[in-house]
Amino acid sequence: MAGEGPNPFSRLLSSLEVFENSYQFYDLTKLQDSRYDRLPFSIRVLLESAIRNCDNFQVKESDVEKILDWEKNQNDTQGVEVPFKPSRVILQDFTGVPAVVDFAAMRDAVKSLDGDPEKINPICPSDLVIDHSVQVDFSRTSNALQKNQDFEFERNKERFVFLKWGASALKNMLIVPPGSGIVHQVNLEYLARVVFNTDGLLYPDSVVGTDSHTTMINGLGVVGWGVGGIEAEAVMLGQAISMVLPKVVGYKITGTLSPLATSTDVVLTITKHLRQVGVVGKFVEFFGEGVKALSLADRATISNMCPEYGATIGFFPVDETTLVYLRQTNREESKIAYIEKYLKAINMFRNFEDSSQDPVFSELVSLDLGEVVPSVSGPKRPHDRVPVKEMKEDFGKCLSNKIGFKGFAIPSDEHQKNVPFEYEGEEFVLQHGSVVIAAITSCTNTSNPSVMLGAGLLAKRAIEAGLTVAPYIKTSLSPGSGVVTHYLQHSGVMPFLRRLGFDIVGYGCMTCIGNSGPIPDSVSQAIEKGDLVCCGVLSGNRNFEGRIHPMTRANYLASPLLVIAYAIAGRVDIDFETEPIGRNAENKGVFLRDIWPTRAEIQKVENESVIPAMFQEVYAKITTGNERWNQLQAPKGMLYPWDDASTYIKDPPFFSDMTKVLPQQEKIENAYVLLHLGDSVTTDHISPAGSIARNSPAARYLASRGLTAREFNSYGSRRGNDAVMARGTFANIRLVNKFIGRASPKTLHIPSGEEMDVFDAAERYKADGFPVIVLAGKEYGSGSSRDWAAKGPFLLGIKAVIAESYERIHRSNLVGMGIIPLQYLKGQTAESLSLTGKERFSIELPSQLQPGMIISVKVNDGRAFDVHVRFDTEVELTYFQHGGILNYMIRKMAQ
Repeated sequence: MAGEGPNPFSRLLSSLEVFENSYQFYDLTKLQDSRYDRLPFSIRVLLESAIRNCDNFQVKESDVEKILDWEKNQNDTQGVEVPFKPSRVILQDFTGVPAVVDFAAMRDAVKSLDGDPEKINPICPSDLVIDHSVQVDFSRTSNALQKNQDFEFERNKERFVFLKWGASALKNMLIVPPGSGIVHQVNLEYLARVVFNTDGLLYPDSVVGTDSHTTMINGLGVVGWGVGGIEAEAVMLGQAISMVLPKVVGYKITGTLSPLATSTDVVLTITKHLRQVGVVGKFVEFFGEGVKALSLADRATISNMCPEYGATIGFFPVDETTLVYLRQTNREESKIAYIEKYLKAINMFRNFEDSSQDPVFSELVSLDLGEVVPSVSGPKRPHDRVPVKEMKEDFGKCLSNKIGFKGFAIPSDEHQKNVPFEYEGEEFVLQHGSVVIAAITSCTNTSNPSVMLGAGLLAKRAIEAGLTVAPYIKTSLSPGSGVVTHYLQHSGVMPFLRRLGFDIVGYGCMTCIGNSGPIPDSVSQAIEKGDLVCCGVLSGNRNFEGRIHPMTRANYLASPLLVIAYAIAGRVDIDFETEPIGRNAENKGVFLRDIWPTRAEIQKVENESVIPAMFQEVYAKITTGNERWNQLQAPKGMLYPWDDASTYIKDPPFFSDMTKVLPQQEKIENAYVLLHLGDSVTTDHISPAGSIARNSPAARYLASRGLTAREFNSYGSRRGNDAVMARGTFANIRLVNKFIGRASPKTLHIPSGEEMDVFDAAERYKADGFPVIVLAGKEYGSGSSRDWAAKGPFLLGIKAVIAESYERIHRSNLVGMGIIPLQYLKGQTAESLSLTGKERFSIELPSQLQPGMIISVKVNDGRAFDVHVRFDTEVELTYFQHGGILNYMIRKMAQ
């Protein structure tokens, strides 16, 4: 709470008595300002934070006034900047390892500048859940879980030892061991406070996380969103986030859901709808009497998909349903009591049936739940929704369409191609549309008992009807917490899931993040032989090309029930209305409608099977329940003893040349274009998380360190090693670089005309003393918040990116690494400016640079064109001038 000066709003401090305990809180109703009750509930959380943290240094009185005046300021075309200090930070291990590596390196840097390294600690409470390191190496066997977890520890021992050092060396940080569940589900079921109680002071829980699906917690009434790892580290060190006051879209939900639709169908419908509306950079706040019909888990599913519809948050304010969920998940009754009383006292407790509580919104959109139909999304993007009844026709069109988000350019005479193959002594046939991966995975749906139990009931009826899943299909079930296993067993559906091949393979973020593991060699060979468009079906939130598995060119997001349905069918080009899903032992056709459970049937089982005792049992041993973790020996001490032999954890070079004085701002002269990219280049394209290809620069580096291909592991697991990650930058096999003209992790070294790996080209430019830039299209950096998508380009020597538009988090990460984000003027593109990318570019920033300024880029053929400099706030400018956000923090701590 300490700041630079006394809090001018201390007059608002009031007392609250709950269960004979006395608490203090900032009573926002004492402002007696009519604007407060008109604010969206999400903006009220920002206001409370500003008032509580007001010190007239990081947070000024004028900032409080800006938020209070949201109704007017949200329409400011320049954007009104405000600071926000979240209550806590949450990380997963893919992003958490590099954050802890940075903390360790920052301690070294502060010490080298004669500062006190002990100061480098999380000031803001921080939780790290290890959930991204387990892979589906084994499936469809009773011991798959044990074997996958053994393999996880074998692969990741160095990372885990390092994180265990961090657990003891870093204060104010909880590290949850592997095997506990997925970060967002653990956050929802256990970590979230809803209301903080710090030394008797109550205030709303709010969070930023290093995973874009941090927004899942919005379903519990907690304002939170994903930021880059770099930005999160600054918050951990006590800095406020600088943000532009957002527009808030009011999303009105009415009606009731059809008996055959699921919450997954609702979220896929909302995702497509809001993508069409356009909510990038905006808050979405749900309201209307229809919200009452959504369970807390349904709301969390909708909030989880927020990055896919492009908003910053998808927020459901706290109401009675929230309190019911807190009791169901075994939260303490004394805490639930002060949560309710406090939020009611400051007018932040919602009754969705009372329209007089509705605040003012920037714009309104609505959905009648009765219009929602069973749906999937794909084949390459989460917002490309397809009603299940149109799936067969849609897939056929995708085969024919030219290459794009909805196209594979397969000639029509090849659509019926069949490729026979043998698996375990039996003959099978693959064709376009064949399912080869079916995964019930990801926090999006495994946190929702209704769809998980629905899948179990469907499996039960499928087995009873004599249906099976072909043995070559890689099926898996990876719940987001141990609670799921308890209620699947309690309800009696687990044996039926297992008989269909959906054994529990691990507790973590598995297939959805690309940790799908290998598929059978004979299946891969058949796909390659026929150049087939085979499919993954998963209950996840991301299906970008090359993410799930290199062999599944088409991937569809679906409810856990539909994952099972498509696995039984064995293909996605099926019309469930007119074609049987499969045949029983008597060769009689069974239709999906014959085995599909209704919502009422599912709810009955859910009410009987999901009980508080399960949450108590699972979370009582969350930090001590993993014996392998307990036995790990980690180094002690404040400074980490870097091991030069490690290929996982390496002292990064980001701060090696740090000085106390600010560096001189250099202009970029005669830069070459390292890559010339199109639209929707994702952070997966820039910095893949999945497997390390054997012919890649990263593989050559690891082989040079004596590792075999089996030991390479994934890029995600090696984010603590900058040498691997620099070589993995732009190493996605699905990257399309206009210099190359096909999907390939290659580029053109312009001076020589040679085609080579991106890393090798960057190294050659660096050796010859040439700076490099990137040209890109729309939505550059969409997808997961991934700090290595900015750190990697920094290490390749990329000084600037010129794009048509940016994804919010990625743009701020570029700034955080000292890379200049430039944006073409509206309507302009590389094509409209006749840029081939083979020119050379000079960029000079003016000494009196202001946020959002327009500057000129000079081309070596004598032309010039104007661009927006996308430093959006004064704080971002300051970070850039220091060479990045962490450099700024080191100088601050070293003083």
